[in-house]
Amino acid sequence: MSSMISGRIGVSIFGESHGPAIGVVIDNLPSGESIDMDKLCEFMGRRAPKKDKTSTQRREKDIPSIMSGFFNGKTTGTPLCAVIQNTDRHSSDYGNIATLARPGHADYTGVVRYRGFNDIRGGGHFSGRLTAPLCFAGAVCGQILERRGIYTGAHILKIHGVRDVSIDSVNVSRDDVIAMRQKSFPTISDKAGEKMINEIEAARLNLDSVGGIVECVTVNLPAGIGSPMFDGLENTIAQLVFGIPAVKGIEFGAGFEVSDMYGSEDNDEFYVDEKGHVKTRTNNHGGILGGISSGMPITLRVAFKPTSSISRPQHTINYSNMTNDTITIKGRHDPCVVPRAVPCVEAAVNIALLSHMLDYPNF
Repeated sequence: MSSMISGRIGVSIFGESHGPAIGVVIDNLPSGESIDMDKLCEFMGRRAPKKDKTSTQRREKDIPSIMSGFFNGKTTGTPLCAVIQNTDRHSSDYGNIATLARPGHADYTGVVRYRGFNDIRGGGHFSGRLTAPLCFAGAVCGQILERRGIYTGAHILKIHGVRDVSIDSVNVSRDDVIAMRQKSFPTISDKAGEKMINEIEAARLNLDSVGGIVECVTVNLPAGIGSPMFDGLENTIAQLVFGIPAVKGIEFGAGFEVSDMYGSEDNDEFYVDEKGHVKTRTNNHGGILGGISSGMPITLRVAFKPTSSISRPQHTINYSNMTNDTITIKGRHDPCVVPRAVPCVEAAVNIALLSHMLDYPNF
């Protein structure tokens, strides 16, 4: 299993959902960088389960213990390791389905890949629980980027047909990004957020789940970051984003809509503004051309599938004796993972951008 990404910033995530702890090791962080632990825990708290019925009732404090790479409030330049304890485990919920493949989960593929030795409790290493150390790493990288004026934020664009206001991909500001991150339910329109909450609750009461789309933006990233062909910004961001469980799609800028455009509609015309900065009048390219940042806001959208664990009876197989069977999943699960996935997407983008920024002169 390779739960690591080894770019200029290396990230390795370890642990299982119902093991004693989970954690992360971050390599190649710049030395001497201050990390505000209160802000870091605030970022991670956005990923934690909400105190309502839109998310799992599993309660984890998610307080990271830093084991190395951090001294007197600053990074040392050596590997930064953090451990997060698992304190609210109900492993007995999985005893009756140990040999049943949960539809939509990686149970069957995991058993085949690891010859039946993988930890199936709560999904083991495939669990969304592993996004907690991802968020730790992303929060660290985010603070380093923000010290250079680079801010990333995200919101819920859509849940099961209910849509929020889209980000203005040309004129979005640092203040807009911060405002999105401060929302308890991360939508730009509070009215749309209320409708989404009702949609999630309706699915929960129907013993079902819903998915949605997270829209993310980064502002003030300078032009010239990234490289063709396989080390572009889109490549690295996509690789990290697809490490988030339940992600099924990603698009940058205008995304799949470009397939319905003429070149004259898709092309973003350049101009020099009153401050002498090169900009484009539109931003269908999402701030990236040829894998390299253009200086315009980086925009992307990430599609999340409905939570696979639903309480309805479902058909499946018993892979211990290769027979057909049925399954009813117990346990505590999110009727929609999208609200808690918002900071996870931000975290993945932060890691990718910092990794590329280390190539920038005078970083």
